[in-house]
Amino acid sequence: MQHERTVFHVDANSAYLSWEAVWRLQHGAVLDLRKVPSVVGGDAESRHGIVLTKSIPAKKFGIQTGEVLWQARQKCPNLIVVPPNYGLYMICHQALLDMLHEFSSEVQVFSIDEAFIEYTGSEAVHGEAIEAAYKLKNRIRDELGFTVNVGVGPNKLLAKMAGEFSKPDKVHTCWEEEISTKMWPLPVGELFGVGRSTVPKLERLNILTIGDLAHAPDDLLARHLKSYGAVIKASANGQEFTLVGSDVHPPIKGIGNSQTIAFDVDTMEEAKRVLLSLTEMVCMRLRQTGFCARLVSVSIRTSDLGGRSHQHRMDAATDNTFRIYEAACRLFAEMWAGPKEKIRNFGVRVSDLSLADYLQLSILQPYDERKKRLDDAVDRIRFKYGTQSVQRAVFIASGIAPVMGGVPEENYPMMTNIM
Repeated sequence: MQHERTVFHVDANSAYLSWEAVWRLQHGAVLDLRKVPSVVGGDAESRHGIVLTKSIPAKKFGIQTGEVLWQARQKCPNLIVVPPNYGLYMICHQALLDMLHEFSSEVQVFSIDEAFIEYTGSEAVHGEAIEAAYKLKNRIRDELGFTVNVGVGPNKLLAKMAGEFSKPDKVHTCWEEEISTKMWPLPVGELFGVGRSTVPKLERLNILTIGDLAHAPDDLLARHLKSYGAVIKASANGQEFTLVGSDVHPPIKGIGNSQTIAFDVDTMEEAKRVLLSLTEMVCMRLRQTGFCARLVSVSIRTSDLGGRSHQHRMDAATDNTFRIYEAACRLFAEMWAGPKEKIRNFGVRVSDLSLADYLQLSILQPYDERKKRLDDAVDRIRFKYGTQSVQRAVFIASGIAPVMGGVPEENYPMMTNIM
C-alpha cells in the first residue's frame, strides 16, 4: 500500500552498554558485555550509583534501569559494572547521525540514542521504506558495530511506537491500517505520552489498553483528565502531524555535568580547573545537540556534605566554552567561603536553551566568530580521536582530567505528543 508520508524512528539498543561493548571489542577485549550480566552505572563502590542501562542477560535477573547498584548486585552477585564514558557516547552518537544523514537530509535528534528521519521522497535513492529500513539497520550493525531498532510509520508517533514493539535489531511498521492490530491491544501505559501517574487514573475508568483509550468517550476523558484526555486519545488513534526537525523548542530542558573529585579542592586555581573541565563537556554536548544556553548554574558539595548552588542569566544565549566557563567561575567565587572550605563535588549546568539556528545576539556581548570556529574545530578532533586528544595547557601535570564526563544529566521532559 502506498503512503503519503514515511518517517523512521531509529533507536540504539541498550545504547551505553552496546557502545562500551563495541569499543572494548575493537580494542582487543574478548568478553562481549552484551552477552553477560552487565550494566553501565555510577561508581561501583558507591551505594548511590544507579543503573543507566543493562544487558539482556542482566534483565533476566530482574535488574531495572534506575535502581541503585547495590540492589542490582544483590540480584546478581557476578554483575559486571562499567562506569559511564560520555566522551565515547558522543562519538558513537555522532557516527550514528552521520549515517542517518546518508538516508535523509531531515534528521531530528530526540535523545542521545534516538532520532527521527523524514524518509518521504528518498525512495528513488534507497528503495521502498521497508527495504531502506533494513538497509539502514544492517549498515549500522555491520559498519558501526551496534544494533538499532527502526520503526516505520506515517508520522513520528507511529514510527516511535513501531520501534518499541520488540527488540533488539528489528524493523517494525505501524501504518494507519495496522493501528488496530498492532497498537490497540497494548497496555495503555505503553502509549507514548501516557506517564506513570496517568495509568492508574485510566485504569480506574476501565481504560486498560490503547484501544480502550482510542474509543473512550470524550466527555469522560475531559471530566477526569481535562484537555490532556483529548491529547492522549488523539495519540491512541495515531494522530500526530509535526514535521521532522520542526521543533520550535528544544526537546531537553538543560545539560549538566557533575563530578566528585578524588581529593579536597581548597584553592581557587584548582577549582577553576575543575570548572573548566566540567564546562568543556557541557559545551561539547550543547553544541552537538545544536543549542545555546542563557542560564548557567554551579553547584558545590563540601567535604562535610554541605551543598549549595548559584545561577546567572546571561544577556544572550551562547554555546561558547569560555563564556560559560567565565560565568561558572564568577558563580563559584560568589558562594565559596575560601580555603577553609574543602570542596569534593562540583556541578556545572546550563539551561534556558534555544536553537543555535535562531540565536538572538546582544550588543553587550558581541558574537566572536573566531571563538566559534575554535570550539567547532576542537569538537571535530575530539569526536574523531576522543575527548583527551586536545587539551588546554592548564591541565598539564595538574592531576585533573581535561574533560570530565560524568553521568549525563540531560532532562528530556515527557511530552504529550512528539514535537
